[in-house]
Amino acid sequence: MSGDSRVLMDHNMEIGVTPAQVKKLPKHMRDAQISTERTHLISDPARKPRQRYVQKDGKCNVHHGNVQETYRYLSDLFTTLVDLRWRLSLFIFTLVYVVNWLFFGFLWWLIALIRGDLVHGDEDDWTPCVENLNSFVSAFLFSIETETTIGYGYRVITEKCPEGIILLLVQAILGSIVNAMMVGCMFVKISQPKNRAETLMFSHKAVISVRDNKMCLMFRVGDLRNSHIVEASIRAKLIRSQQTKEGEFIPLNQTDINIGFDTGDDRLFLVSPLIISHEINEKSPFWEMTLAQMEKEEFEIVVILEGMVEATGMTCQARSSYLDTEVLWGYRFTPVLSLEKGFYEVDYNNFHEIYETNTPTCSAKELAAKLREGPLLPQLTLLSPEPKMHTFDTLDSMSERDPLSPDEEQEEKDSGGDRGETNGSAAALEDLPLADGLPD
Repeated sequence: MSGDSRVLMDHNMEIGVTPAQVKKLPKHMRDAQISTERTHLISDPARKPRQRYVQKDGKCNVHHGNVQETYRYLSDLFTTLVDLRWRLSLFIFTLVYVVNWLFFGFLWWLIALIRGDLVHGDEDDWTPCVENLNSFVSAFLFSIETETTIGYGYRVITEKCPEGIILLLVQAILGSIVNAMMVGCMFVKISQPKNRAETLMFSHKAVISVRDNKMCLMFRVGDLRNSHIVEASIRAKLIRSQQTKEGEFIPLNQTDINIGFDTGDDRLFLVSPLIISHEINEKSPFWEMTLAQMEKEEFEIVVILEGMVEATGMTCQARSSYLDTEVLWGYRFTPVLSLEKGFYEVDYNNFHEIYETNTPTCSAKELAAKLREGPLLPQLTLLSPEPKMHTFDTLDSMSERDPLSPDEEQEEKDSGGDRGETNGSAAALEDLPLADGLPD
């Protein structure tokens, strides 16, 4: 009997039915259980995986289908050859040279056949077009020697063959063009700055928290090489579907995210990892978005880092993206820069690390409305779990003020009660909900 119940339980696990023992638990205990790979498949509803517009490694997840005008690829043949995969590029590289050698080898063999060199080549009083050319194989070898300028000295063209001289000129010119094109393709393909983008890093997650009393969306970028990216600049796009007021549906609509274009903060000096910040203001697409609304939204943030490679001067572009599930509310990035003896050291073990911080769950619009009621400095102290350095500067500046006259002191006492009523920043902050139980 116990064996039958065990078999039944295993069968329930395989078909996705929750075992009877789990059903007897209270609802809050069933929801709070740690989700392993197997329990996640059983107890949680299957969530459809999100399709990325841009992969984490920067590859665009877009395929072009039903292209009728394929001749456009041939009009830009050089770029088409450069964009091919390496296996196809090497195959075409080899094929072009072999076909070229075979074609001109056939022409040399045809000249020898028409002149009769293949029949009378062994006669002493016969002057062939090409000495020691007596078969197609020898004509093919002579074609290779001519185009690659090897010149072994065994097969040579004679001066009594004008058609052979003309063919020699044509092969030399066409051979130079083929060499320039194929070697140029290989050089450009090898020196492409795509590999340089492999050493440009983006943080795995983006975070939203309060910075200088303003809600900000932040992510981190870094460069692993000592050779820097010159004229580095960064921009971001919000990708999400949109429906206009007229009812038009726009799939994957692109919206600019301002990360310092108007202030120049988008131009980077990328010597050490930098935290890129987007201030959520009236022009931001996240202005009226709360934590609860963001958990229901489906969007993707694409970040693009561009610059010139210092060693080659070629333009390099690195891309990454963050889905809505990869944007964490109420977190900050762990510092990675430390001062050592005589230099600064970057600890890339903490590059992707984040830590939780107290952050209002309301929208940036609601936070700005609350902060307008009083000074920002006391509220910033309450929002942050760590003391701010500028708090001590403020206290120092207050202690260094000039002493007040007796009349001014009396005026301060009379107006003190009114100021206490109007300064409601701390009380306003207490009304703001804080992010509790944030997702890991």
